Amino acid sequence: MTKESLLSVRSLSLQVAHRGIDVVRDVSFDIEAGEIFGIVGESGSGKTLATRALISLLPPAVRVTGGTVSYKGRNVLAMSDSALRQLRGAEIGVVFQEPMTSLNPSMTIGRQLEEGLILHTKMPPEERRSRILDMLARVGIRDPEGALPAYPHEFSGGMRQRIMLASVMLLKPALLIADEPTTALDAVIQRDVMELMVELTRAEGTAVLLISHDLPMVARYTSRIVVMEKGAIVEQGTTEQLLEAPRHPYTKKLLSSLPFRGETRAIDLTAAPMVSARDIVVDYAGRKSLLKKAAPKRALHGVSIDIREGEVVALVGGSGSGKTTLGRTIAGLVDQSAGQILFQGRERDADWRDYRLNCQMVFQDPYSSLDPRMTIAALVEEALRLVPGIDGAAKKKRALETLEEVGLGADYALRYPHELSGGQRQRVAIARAIARRPKFLIADEPVSALDVTVRAQVLDLFSNLQKRYGFSCLFISHDLGVVEQIADRVVVMQDGRIIEEGDRDTIFDSPKEAYTRRLLSAIPALDQNEQGGVKLKWRLEN
Repeated sequence: MTKESLLSVRSLSLQVAHRGIDVVRDVSFDIEAGEIFGIVGESGSGKTLATRALISLLPPAVRVTGGTVSYKGRNVLAMSDSALRQLRGAEIGVVFQEPMTSLNPSMTIGRQLEEGLILHTKMPPEERRSRILDMLARVGIRDPEGALPAYPHEFSGGMRQRIMLASVMLLKPALLIADEPTTALDAVIQRDVMELMVELTRAEGTAVLLISHDLPMVARYTSRIVVMEKGAIVEQGTTEQLLEAPRHPYTKKLLSSLPFRGETRAIDLTAAPMVSARDIVVDYAGRKSLLKKAAPKRALHGVSIDIREGEVVALVGGSGSGKTTLGRTIAGLVDQSAGQILFQGRERDADWRDYRLNCQMVFQDPYSSLDPRMTIAALVEEALRLVPGIDGAAKKKRALETLEEVGLGADYALRYPHELSGGQRQRVAIARAIARRPKFLIADEPVSALDVTVRAQVLDLFSNLQKRYGFSCLFISHDLGVVEQIADRVVVMQDGRIIEEGDRDTIFDSPKEAYTRRLLSAIPALDQNEQGGVKLKWRLEN
């Protein structure tokens, strides 16, 4: 361990005990005081298990088979339970991926924030309350006093992550481990949370270990990066060096999988729309109480949108902007309060059966949209159930052909959804959607839950299928990097209204609205070089 190192990991190896499988092998790195250090890799690369070993929080089935972890010269792996309790929180804080599972749903925010101070300090109650209120204000909670008696479910995902960060930073740890802290958040909230984390940790001199599969996000904030694949470190170095001149094929693969701007396609904007939504209003019922009924909440305020034949229109905006509500309304899954939806120039409801046969949807989470009791072949065949003029043998043949088209093949036909990876399940969801050869497809965040390389594969598949069959598509996403790769036209939503729309290049290169500029500032512009690396330039920054 060097003199400056706060944490030193040497030859750390982990194994699943009952199966004898090595899940982490010979991992070594150092983190200096005040440094922001990154670990990147896909799901299953071992990055989370390796970092959990740093504070002895491994699952019971996983054991340390070799190596050392030294924090300020002390061997963490040899510490007693009481010493570890003093280390966790007070010296090393952890922010996990999903704050809803990290925060106790049965305890108020105030009680949860106070726990650590009671355990690790001797502050009187008045001082604890004062520090908690000050920290909640620093992390951007608008009403700190009102937050104390509230429960986690009363806050959005971004607010819960801010509260989780506040609970960790209250104790001013020397090292903060942030494990996928922004994965479930949209791009703008992601950046806000990361900027807040960096600001707080720099103010306290806290070092940060940032774990993520989002390489651009890690690159923006770290000084050094470790790349892990299949439980081992394949490359490490300074952030700039690793991005611009990667040496290992896996690092080059990660960088090549980042979304780049797709080719510009010629779309006839004078042609009649395939699907047209006119002045759509959606109201959700307010909460009922014993004394009165709350006023309905308006989710969409007179929204209009056209999707032409063969066109991919991206609907973008932050969480709560109304983009998913609009997509579900067009699909017929949500009833509009006002407005009309036209399909090929006719009122959608005039021939509802024809519309439903020609309008399909791919959801964000394929696991919850696929029946776990049905085989993959049966799931795809089910999509053909109401198609006229196709018998059982033809359905089976079409299902197998479609599985081949999405890169799965007949070998997967008799498997069940739980036997597939996330990317494979999303391929099945796409296969179900295209099996009918629909004219219109709605894709709601279809790649947001996938690793970068799997995401790239699914996006390539989606683009190839769209070109082959020419279906019109409404592509809903908060990830503007993905949108830049796949969209012909972009529609920006905020607070249930469309605030800006235009062709992809115009929106990305010359945005007019401040909100659009804010969305774009959260993602990088990428330039590939001859060494297989990339140059990250953050948009709209001088």
